[in-house]
Amino acid sequence: MVSAEKKICTGRLPFPDVAERALHTPRYAERMKLLLRWLLLAAALLLVAQLYSGVGVASFGAAMIAAFVIGLLNTLVRPVLILLTLPVTLLTLGLFLFVINALLFWWAGSMYGGFRVTTFGAALVGSLIYSVFGMIIDLAMERLFSARR
Repeated sequence: MVSAEKKICTGRLPFPDVAERALHTPRYAERMKLLLRWLLLAAALLLVAQLYSGVGVASFGAAMIAAFVIGLLNTLVRPVLILLTLPVTLLTLGLFLFVINALLFWWAGSMYGGFRVTTFGAALVGSLIYSVFGMIIDLAMERLFSARR
């Protein structure tokens, strides 16, 4: 008969598959997907700054903070603006949504010093380029994460 002390001191975890199962839970996958998307959107923001002179980003860290700020504005402020400007959006057949995106992009540039947008026109062009990169990133991530299931 093996004593209880020897069972505890064997160096093995009592539930070795718990740590392995934690890596495959949906919550872990969703967190990793969110983190990867954030990093890719920060890289996309750096690329926007390289492609268009009206947008400037100081560093990758600044791009990460700016991508976070843009994400927060798009999550919290954009729905309210869309609701408030619904008549104008309907009259312009949805083209006013580009103006809303540009306003949020420009506002993010004015909120954080490491990310600058020179004019509203630069915000419009920069937000269009950033949106295209965001759609490409979302498409690639959807294919990546759906292939693993």
